[in-house]
Amino acid sequence: NYMLHPGIVNQTEVFITKSPVDDNVLFASCNTLTFVPFFLSEGIFVTANGGANWRGNDTCTGNPIDYHGGDVGITIDRNGTFLLTRLGRAPFVGLYSHYSNDNGLTWSSQQVISTNDLERASLVSDARKNSSFYGRSYAVWTTFATPFPLMVASTDDGGKKWTAQKQVNQPPNRCAGGDVAVGPNGEVYACWAGVTAISPFKEIFVGFGASEDGGATWTVLENAFNMSGISGVLPGKNNIRVNSLPVITVDTTTGPRKGWIYIVTCQKGLSPAGSDPDIVMYRSADRGHTWSSGIRVNQDPLNNGKTQFFPAVHVDKTGAIDIIFYDDRNTSTDSAGVFLARSQDGGDNWHEYEISDHNFMPKPIGGLGQGYQGDNIDITSTTTKLWPVWMDNSSGIYQVWTVPIDYADVNAIGEKEPGNSFTLGQNQPNPFSEVTSIPFHLSKKGFVSLEVSDILGRPVAKLVDETLSAGSYTRDFNMSKLAGKGNLVSGIFFLQLTVDGVSVTRRMLFVK
Repeated sequence: NYMLHPGIVNQTEVFITKSPVDDNVLFASCNTLTFVPFFLSEGIFVTANGGANWRGNDTCTGNPIDYHGGDVGITIDRNGTFLLTRLGRAPFVGLYSHYSNDNGLTWSSQQVISTNDLERASLVSDARKNSSFYGRSYAVWTTFATPFPLMVASTDDGGKKWTAQKQVNQPPNRCAGGDVAVGPNGEVYACWAGVTAISPFKEIFVGFGASEDGGATWTVLENAFNMSGISGVLPGKNNIRVNSLPVITVDTTTGPRKGWIYIVTCQKGLSPAGSDPDIVMYRSADRGHTWSSGIRVNQDPLNNGKTQFFPAVHVDKTGAIDIIFYDDRNTSTDSAGVFLARSQDGGDNWHEYEISDHNFMPKPIGGLGQGYQGDNIDITSTTTKLWPVWMDNSSGIYQVWTVPIDYADVNAIGEKEPGNSFTLGQNQPNPFSEVTSIPFHLSKKGFVSLEVSDILGRPVAKLVDETLSAGSYTRDFNMSKLAGKGNLVSGIFFLQLTVDGVSVTRRMLFVK
């Protein structure tokens, strides 16, 4: 894992997108914040060589710089133009956009999309060459005025000019959030949360809208399906503020599920979610006319007291569904790591992998409202890799982290085995200089071996060699106790957990 652009300001609420023109170009952005003096902007993090190198700036330089309000949305259009939307601060209340024609090095002055008070906008660009609206980019958002509807605007010229904002729906109560995706033939799909009338505005159903004429008219399901969100705070995680705003993606491959739509939420107390927050997905195979029942994405035991939250979803080139989320199943209640759940059959079966190599302890960032630490993470892909991004304060302040995941390696990350019989967590700390703890979980009784070997495969230590009952375990590995076994040098060592003859392996880094 590594930080995209280590800095001295908080980086939260991160998004990432890939260029449809150049597979080597990736663009990530986030909120960037400092308090003394107060300054709020949007980070610009770009790679032009497939992630080998990233360049970054904690300020979007589009004028007027002093009035940026964060809450970014990003996309790259068919010409390789970077588009960014953000909120403005008084006197520029509303939604504004900037565009860049040089991969984010310089940015246009702000373009006005809406002067209403509103929530973050989500952006997407139509990159389907067979679409009648090829190259059109769409922004959707919820406005803070009765009846709190979803709004949409679009641009055909790379953000130089936007259409007048249009109201998509007529909600029975009020909406929150808003996400947007484009289908394989240029269909535009949007989703949002229907929420209760009073704070914390709990998410109680998901609304869905579809447009087949480039956003001009919309077919709307105000309640596509019910949900039970977690809007509020997480007491076990320092009362950080959380939500369950739905996210949407579409399979645009030529595979058997071409055109399938997937919406992902975080829920508790409504099946298939348990009594603790779980990730739940819904799918439609008929352009959103009908929806499946909920599918529980995380595969840890139901009602085990573990918390999953802030999902992001993406369909990659293989047609696989990739969902990342924060998860504390391999750490303490006050901490979290990042997991990837991946399904290659439309959500019927899932494999899970812990993709973060360390955990962190979420804490609110003071001065931005109750419990604020950012509200979302994200994932995209190129033709060779998955690119997840998330925020993590393990460096002392929130920063954007990533780990590129090769398709060739995705089944060898090693956290979750088919059948869900056991999991091997990442050792903590990692890297380590003397003692490190290794968590693992058994969902059924079995004969367990946990071994450490060096980079040449030579055995170093056996930490477990016995039959264990189902449950969660931790074993400490103390390198200092191995002094009599040779001169161990700094470098990579391997953990191998074997349960009833099935093995999974992780790497850990020893630093003398």
